[in-house]
Parts: sequence; C-alpha cells; structure tokens
Amino acid sequence: MRAYVGTPDGPDLRKVPSPQPADHEALVRVGAFSVNRGELNLFAKRAEGWRPGQDLSGVVVQPAADGSGPAAGTRIAAMSDFGGWAEYAAVSTDRIATVPDGVPLKKAATLGVAGLTALRALRRGGQLLGRRVLITGASGGFGSFAVQLAAAEGAEVTALTGSRRTLDLAALGATYVIASLAHAEGDFDLILESVGGEVLVAALKRLSPLGHIVMLGTSSGRTAALSIASFVPHVRQTLHPFWVFGSGEDVREDLRILLRLADSGKLDPVLGRTDSWERLPEVITDLRERRLAGKAALLVDGTV
Repeated sequence: MRAYVGTPDGPDLRKVPSPQPADHEALVRVGAFSVNRGELNLFAKRAEGWRPGQDLSGVVVQPAADGSGPAAGTRIAAMSDFGGWAEYAAVSTDRIATVPDGVPLKKAATLGVAGLTALRALRRGGQLLGRRVLITGASGGFGSFAVQLAAAEGAEVTALTGSRRTLDLAALGATYVIASLAHAEGDFDLILESVGGEVLVAALKRLSPLGHIVMLGTSSGRTAALSIASFVPHVRQTLHPFWVFGSGEDVREDLRILLRLADSGKLDPVLGRTDSWERLPEVITDLRERRLAGKAALLVDGTV
C-alpha cells in the first residue's frame, strides 16, 4: 500500500507494508484524513521512517479480532496516535466511532484533534448558558469548532481572529468578531487561549473574578510573562493547562458526541480546503503560512 512516511524534511509518499492489526485494532480503509498544526512540528523531532497521521475516516475492512468495535463495512471516524496518512490504518477500537449516514466522511475526518480539543476545553468552564466566552485563534480548525459548540450551549461568544484568514465566524455563532482584544467589551467567564505571548497576557486581564482560562497552545511562537501578580486581585480565577491527549476523557464517546452534533446540524466542520492526499505538501504549506480557515480534508478515496 501507499502511505506517508516521516522524514526531517516532511512527509514522503511511499510504498510500505500494510499494517498488521493487533487484537484490539480494526483495519480501516482510509477515505480521508485531516492535518493539525501540531503535527507539522514533529517531522524535525522524530527519526525518519515514522508514520504520521492522527485524524482519519474510512470504512472497516477487518474488525478487531477480540470482538470489540464495529463490524466490517462500517463507516468510521477515528483519532489515532499515528499511521493515518495512508491507504489503510490499524486503529484501536477505543479510538473509533461510527459515522452517521448524514455525515460525509471528508467532514468526519476533521473531528479528531481539533474537535475533541474544542469540546473538552469548553467543559472546563462548566455550564455555558448565558456565559461570556472568548475564543482566540478562532479562524483555525479548533476555533471554528469551539465557536459553534459554545454558541450551541447558549454562550455569548467573542471570536478573536487574525487578519490573514477569512471565515464568517458570525455565521458559526459568534456574537462578536474582533481583530484585537482592545476591541473586546467587558470580562469573560471562560477564555480558550491558543495564541500565547502578548495575547495570553492581554486575555488574562479580561478574565472575570471567578473565570476560567484554558491554555491550549502558542501558535504565535511567543512565550508569555506570567506570575502570581497576573492574578491579583482575582485570586479565585482558574488557569487550566490543556493537552487533548492528556485529558483522560474517552475518545470514542466524545467522537460519538461530535458526530451526533454534526448529524443533527448543530456542528458543521468548516472545510477550508478539500483536495487529493497527493497534494498534502501544498496543504502543509498553506497551514504553515496561515492561509487556511477551518480544516483541510485530504481525500484518499476521491468518492467521499
């Protein structure tokens, strides 16, 4: 089969042996996969020959030998640890959820890392009905999911976005769309912060006395100068360092939640680009240069 293999210079499409699933893994014919910005930093860090790819969708061709997971022929979405940028992938059944008939596989492929991050980060703020939520980096994959999910829960959403990407965040549910925190009004009960640097420092100053701020990343590449004084006088504020793989929540169940929301129309994955998986290097360049709004879906099977 063909699959992308990691090299220090990036992914290289090669012929490789087909995966041999363990007893708890299903063999999936990959229909589509998506790429996350965090994955782009791994090529320079890992030894050549590793198999990238976390978010994927497709069809089970061989069910897990231990009887867990879906039957052959089932359309699925998954978040794996690696190996998803390929024609076939072996995926643990606790990382797999069945895709409803009304959800295209190309959209289901985008739900893994970004969708689960948005869902789980919003949980850190508790009940959202009537709450004021600020989401930074709102035009990216994570942000486009977070805006929709927060709005669906009844939050008043303010979306902070850069000037280089175009995405109708108001149509996704944002009450306010701003290019600078200087334009934000009032304090926020929950802040999802993924930019870092000066944006994190400025966002913290807009956190309500009992508010929660979830630190998700540093897409700006800049560090923030924080100390205990950053929280004075609001010492009952809560800061949550967050990493989706360390959250401890059930991947299969959370994927099911996202897929149900997508099937009901309450969540619509934004596809900034849909293309053949052979165009992956171009998509990676678009991601690095922040030319993509929402998510990119790479089609291994052009019919999905």
